[in-house]
This record gives sequence, structure tokens and C-alpha cells, in this order.
Amino acid sequence: MSLELATVASNVVLQSGGQALGPAAASAIAVGLAAFGAGYSQRGIGAAAVGALAEDEGLFGKALLLTVLPETLIILALIVVVLIGL
Repeated sequence: MSLELATVASNVVLQSGGQALGPAAASAIAVGLAAFGAGYSQRGIGAAAVGALAEDEGLFGKALLLTVLPETLIILALIVVVLIGL
């Protein structure tokens, strides 16, 4: 689904000669897609982490680490937006 959304968005930008989006809109799309990707990946990771914790409570640290890792995508996207100078 996210690949289809990215394809449609890129087609809109290409058809308008690349002038359809301003820097603020492009930044918002970049952060939004990063958040969507993080949420999509956490869906599977969270389910696996809960299953592993049901079997062995000693895996809490690993489960927490693997669940938090996709959130770094959003943090990196926000850093890129700030560095570009929005």
C-alpha cells in the first residue's frame, strides 16, 4: 500500500514539472511516510515481541529494543527536515 502511495505521489510531482510541492509540503510528506513506515514495521515487530515475552519474560530488553528501533526512522526524518532548513 505504501509503495502505491509513493508511486501516485511521484507521478503527481512529475506531471506538474516538479513545481507542485513547496519545501514545507515535501517535508511533511517525507516525515509522514517515515512515520507510516515505522508504524507498519512495528505491527509485525510488536506481535512477535509479545509472543516472545509470553514464552520467556527474560527477553524483555531485546523485545523493547526491537520495538523502539523503527521509531528512529521518524527521528532521522525530522533531523533531515531541520538540516534542510525548513
